[in-house]
Amino acid sequence: MARIETVEHLRQIIGEPRPAVTHKFNRDLTPQAREFLAHSPLAFFGTIGPEGQPQVSPKGDVAGFMHVEDDGTLLVPERSGNRLVYTLQNILANGHIAITALAPGTGESLRIEGRAELDDDAALRARFAARGRPALLLIRVRAERSYFQCAKSLLRSGIWNPADWPAPLQISFGREIAANRGLPAGDIDNFDAGVRGRYETDL
Repeated sequence: MARIETVEHLRQIIGEPRPAVTHKFNRDLTPQAREFLAHSPLAFFGTIGPEGQPQVSPKGDVAGFMHVEDDGTLLVPERSGNRLVYTLQNILANGHIAITALAPGTGESLRIEGRAELDDDAALRARFAARGRPALLLIRVRAERSYFQCAKSLLRSGIWNPADWPAPLQISFGREIAANRGLPAGDIDNFDAGVRGRYETDL
């Protein structure tokens, strides 16, 4: 194994960034970033656990669900999920957050890094109601750096091109849980049916 252990070795392989690229970083959310967020229905939230482990969680809703409160602040409603609350607990532990937002059909992605806090103000929760229910709480993200990622990775993936899509995978949570001895094998189908039902009634 030819293990890379120094930045110098890494740079020999990757090279240096073009000088202009180092000027793409912004402290505030630029008008272009705000427009992108208005079109984004999906983002991946990276946080740091209490013991230093990184964790990434997807969050999705109608386009524009990540509301720009001001030039440097986002408000993100929290909806019903699996209640493991890793992202939320990590925000309470240290507040560090990194977000990658996507917009359908757009190769570029928007990255936001900063600090986050949680807010359960009743008026805010009601303001961000969806599907007849208020938000459970709000994540307030104070951006410290934002920038666009070029389209190369999404272009290579073919993620927005249906002709490149493989056959859909059918994921069984029941099989995963049963394999970890959390569910009898005979209950797998019922468990998975319950998951599919909640997709219909509990978004």
